[in-house]
Amino acid sequence: MNRRTALITIGTALALAGCGTDEPEKKGDDLSAKRDGAMANFAVGTQFAATAPVSFSLLYNNHSFYPIKNDWLFWSELTKRTNTTLVPSVVPLSDYESKRSLMIGAGDAPLIIPKTYPGQETSFVASGAILPVSDYLDLMPNFKDKVAKWNLGPDLDTLRQSDGRFYLLPGLHEGYWVEYSLAMRTDILEELGLEIPTTWDELHTVLKAMKAKYPDQYPMSDRWGVPTPGGALLRVLGSQFGAPGGWAYQNATWDPKAQKFAFTGAMEQYKQALTYLHTLVAEKLLDPESFTQPDDMAIQKLASGKSFVISTNAQTLVNEYRPPLAEANPRAKLVKIPVPIGPMGPIKPDPKTRLENGIMISKKALDSKNFVAMMQFIDWLWYSDAGQAFAKWGIDGVTTTKDGSGKYKPASDVDFIGLNPGAPKHLQKDFGFSNGVFAYGGSTELLQSTFSEEEVAFQKTMNARTALPVEPPHPLTDAEREQATLWETPLKDHVTQNTLKFILGNRDLGEWDAYVKELEAQNSKAYIDMVNAAYERYKKQHG
Repeated sequence: MNRRTALITIGTALALAGCGTDEPEKKGDDLSAKRDGAMANFAVGTQFAATAPVSFSLLYNNHSFYPIKNDWLFWSELTKRTNTTLVPSVVPLSDYESKRSLMIGAGDAPLIIPKTYPGQETSFVASGAILPVSDYLDLMPNFKDKVAKWNLGPDLDTLRQSDGRFYLLPGLHEGYWVEYSLAMRTDILEELGLEIPTTWDELHTVLKAMKAKYPDQYPMSDRWGVPTPGGALLRVLGSQFGAPGGWAYQNATWDPKAQKFAFTGAMEQYKQALTYLHTLVAEKLLDPESFTQPDDMAIQKLASGKSFVISTNAQTLVNEYRPPLAEANPRAKLVKIPVPIGPMGPIKPDPKTRLENGIMISKKALDSKNFVAMMQFIDWLWYSDAGQAFAKWGIDGVTTTKDGSGKYKPASDVDFIGLNPGAPKHLQKDFGFSNGVFAYGGSTELLQSTFSEEEVAFQKTMNARTALPVEPPHPLTDAEREQATLWETPLKDHVTQNTLKFILGNRDLGEWDAYVKELEAQNSKAYIDMVNAAYERYKKQHG
């Protein structure tokens, strides 16, 4: 981020008055004094444009690949179309979650708080710091329309708290989207006469063959191990075993066979996933530094030919892996392979829902005379077809064009994830579009408009698999949540620490039962009993 941009800092957030009550506002609040700038006939398909200039503070997650710029076309065009100015409080990607918690706790959070994943909002509910957004959906016709069209009611129910309301406006996807998998050097497979592995057992066999050919190196050296060991790898692998880990780890996992929740870190399925990775490490097939090394080091090992397999998504494959690999070895071929199938069979990996990260609204937004306009603005930018297309692709004839079939593509001088290689400008870096703060959710057509042909083929393969049912709601009461908060972090920390020990062999897997007893001593059983009681209570109340 350059020095001019640096003036957009946390300190530039709008200083707004704190909320006057800890009680959530009830549905049907009198909003007549909060309609300044709001449109009288805002509806699905309507372009939102405030009737008078408005501005709203926003917490901004600053991505290092496209650091924020004051002169992005996104900002000026957004204001031109909506008569709305956003005032961002900029936080580095690496500190986003901790800074968000600190700002909300101190009452200093901006009004609009994006990039919040389902479940992360729960810790802010009891304090009354964030808005029960489900009370205000009548102000959001586009949100309601997509929930109805795409049958997302059961997904939204998973966000409900014990009061029956939800406090997060999630990103909404028409279909399931499998983002993460493994990237593999298929030229090495061809050299060895092997096919792309379709199961985790076949992956083990392929890695052993690579090791036999190249005995002095690790066939796989992974990234995203810091601060969560196996962040992407355990997320994908664990879901195929029935116990998601890494980034997707939650202390409670729904067991569809038992029809109740189990403590994830103590499940036999979780043990099986760790045993698999331990085997790879013990056989020197997986670099033990995978769980502690910086991402740059993992990428450098891949580019230099010291490793052949690494976790990936579509953007990292094109933006971060292929360019240095092609420079070092023009003959190398790196491919994102379909997620290997595990004991759960051909299922779609985590996430099990079509909800994505979304938006919390600060409770103090209700003090604003522009509250209704703000909700209309959010509904247009994040949930309308036009707003989503704008956030993702920008302006027709400037940053994007459409081909004969009506499909978006970058303008001739603009690149995005390798769709227009060699172009002098970049959709994210130079214009601010396809920004993760604003562009997520939407129709499958819009989502796949940014995909290369190979990514479309990957998605087609993954979409042919079975989606697991959405986990049932299990909202805790305020008192239960207060107790759970005291238990959850120590429990998760113990799981994380021992996950790494078991994988690396620093703790023998023969000590699994002792480890489970350690979790029970930290209230894992009491915690999961509480979760199951909450599930039964919700089921009884709501059917």
